Amino acid sequence: MNIQDNLPDFFPSWTTAEGEASDVAISSRIRLARNLKGIPFPSYANETQLNSIDDEINRVIQEKPSIEPLSVIKVESLTPNDRVTLVEKHLCSPQFIEKPHLRLLLVNKNQSISVMVNEEDHLRIQAITPGFALDGALSIANQMDDYLEENLDLCFDEDYGYLTACPTNAGTGLRASVMLHLPGLAIVDQVKKVLLALTHIGISIRGLYGEGTESIGDIYQVSNSVTLGRSETDLTSNLKSVCRQVIERERAIRETLLKDSKVQLEDRVCRSYGLLTQARMLSSQEALKLLSDVKLGVELGIISNIDKMVVRELLYSIRASILQKIVGKELSPAERDFHRATIVREQLIGKEGA
Repeated sequence: MNIQDNLPDFFPSWTTAEGEASDVAISSRIRLARNLKGIPFPSYANETQLNSIDDEINRVIQEKPSIEPLSVIKVESLTPNDRVTLVEKHLCSPQFIEKPHLRLLLVNKNQSISVMVNEEDHLRIQAITPGFALDGALSIANQMDDYLEENLDLCFDEDYGYLTACPTNAGTGLRASVMLHLPGLAIVDQVKKVLLALTHIGISIRGLYGEGTESIGDIYQVSNSVTLGRSETDLTSNLKSVCRQVIERERAIRETLLKDSKVQLEDRVCRSYGLLTQARMLSSQEALKLLSDVKLGVELGIISNIDKMVVRELLYSIRASILQKIVGKELSPAERDFHRATIVREQLIGKEGA
């Protein structure tokens, strides 16, 4: 069973395509922070001012369509589960849904572009591409930025660049990030050492859902810390260089493990595969941890009967709110664990073997 059959437009395009260096790099993201002139930042704006931003955005979308048709989602009109689904799809930040009043989300059909309205800044433009493709994400984000800048009066200073609510975002307003799967570094206990070294050269390390979240399943977001005084191209190029080094380090460790500790590595991978194909209850954290091992095994050829895209799809679809959307109803924690285990088994070994 392919769980996408019943939900053809539900999965963001970056989850269903394989990009460059996808053995390590899951996705690349560019986020641009922008604000409108003459209106306080959202945390200082009153309800009338926040309403005026929503009205202005709606006017622009309706009167001057962008190259990519955009849906306008009124966040407070969604159910709590649907709001969390937006986070699990990486269309918005966890902070964005905490106070949904007067917040809008603009999304294109394949969900590679989203714009948060009235989060920390008036506008946060985001583009996500599969694999290691920061240049592609930057190009997409810049197209949306150009469209909005043509139709809105944005805060820009000749000396300081784009003005943002947080000084750390001023200048380009750009945050570039790459989501990396680093099980090799985790196995040899080098993750903390490598990631700590990156923080000393202006690189931030975050968890699965960005700032303030933890890594699950050996997945980390690596992003730039500096935005002021450098161009978007320079910032992106620097992060590409750093991520390329981390990717090569991860690949080298995987090959060493396969050469020097093959039996132990095979045992780890096969145990995880066995649990996933036999378990009747799986929490999201346990499933992500086990799928991390299976993804490693598939990439190294230890497991040869599973398509890489099946594992990639499962890493996304087992998340709590997304799982409930797939099943089609709200579930208790125990019911989620049951359906999660069922979906994983059916995807890995087929419905008959489940």
